[in-house]
Formats: sequence, structure tokens, C-alpha cells
Amino acid sequence: MPGRISALPASVVAPKPVVVAKLQTLGTDTIQAAIARLTEAISERHRATPNLILLGIANGGIVLAQRIAQKVKSARVGTLDISFHRDDIGRNPIPKEFVPTAIPADVHGATVILVDDVLFSGRTVKAALDELFDHGRPQKVELAVLVDRTGRMLPVAADYTGLTLDPAADEKVTVHLDAQDPKADTIEIHRQAQR
Repeated sequence: MPGRISALPASVVAPKPVVVAKLQTLGTDTIQAAIARLTEAISERHRATPNLILLGIANGGIVLAQRIAQKVKSARVGTLDISFHRDDIGRNPIPKEFVPTAIPADVHGATVILVDDVLFSGRTVKAALDELFDHGRPQKVELAVLVDRTGRMLPVAADYTGLTLDPAADEKVTVHLDAQDPKADTIEIHRQAQR
């Protein structure tokens, strides 16, 4: 009948709803202090670095890279899209809306700092390195992350870390940095479980 919604056939099993249990929320003060630590460490190390480029890994590292660049005046800031280098592209297709790679200067001979919100398995960093080296060969590459958490799959370590968290393996760390209002920034640790 038109306009009528029928139940699923018996042969189709509906997915169980996902329940998200929020375990902890870190607020603005903690996040601002972490960003200040990152910025200070980068400024100290690169006080005299002539060709410094900060590349925010899309999408989580873009706002963080922009905030760091506001304080590290010698750095140029851009974005790095890793969509075509992801090892899970078959399971997670490229979204319709994405931020393309935009590198503000030639990377040959430059010092490049990759910037991301969370370092977890190391797979995102590997994809970012692949994308970066498609554009040239930097003199040096470093990594700055707001949150370093346990659970590496690859031998990757951050050069600059704002916070270190040790959540359980089934817990997810989600960072929200508001481009317009830093007071709305949050870091949440939550668990997703099937009901």
C-alpha cells in the first residue's frame, strides 16, 4: 500500500543501536593549556628555522595548525588531505566534502610539522607522510598532536604533545576545536557499545 511502512522481512536482521557512553570531558582550560605547551615548544625549537611549514592533517588538525601558526609567526600554514593514502579507503570512502591539500610553499628543503588532533594507531601519520612526499622532499618532518593516546599499530611518536591520555582499547577520544569560538572546544572520551 502506498504511504505505508512495513516491518523488515524476517530474513533481514536490523543492526543493533549504538550506545555512546560519555566517560570524561576535558574543557577549554585544559585544551588551551595544552595548545600553549605545543606552541611554546615549537617556538623554542624553531626560533631561527628559516623555512617552517605547519600542515594541519584534514580534518582534525586544521584548526589546531591555524591556532599554532597565530603564535609561531615565522611558520606558514596549510592543509594536508590524506584521503587517497588511507589504508581503509575501501571501508571508508572519501567523503563528498573534503579539504584539499594546500601547501603554502615548496616543501623541498623545508622543515614541515604535521599537525593532528589525536595520535592513536599511527596510520593517519603514515598516510600524511605519503601525501607530503608526493609533493616533494622536506629537509625534516616533525609531528605535533594535541592528544597522544596509547594503542600504536605503527612505530610513530610525536615530537610535540599537548596531552597524553591512556583510555581503554574500546574507548574513543574525540576532539572538537571550534574555529570561531575556542571556549566551545572539548575533548571527550567515550565508549561505543552494541545494545
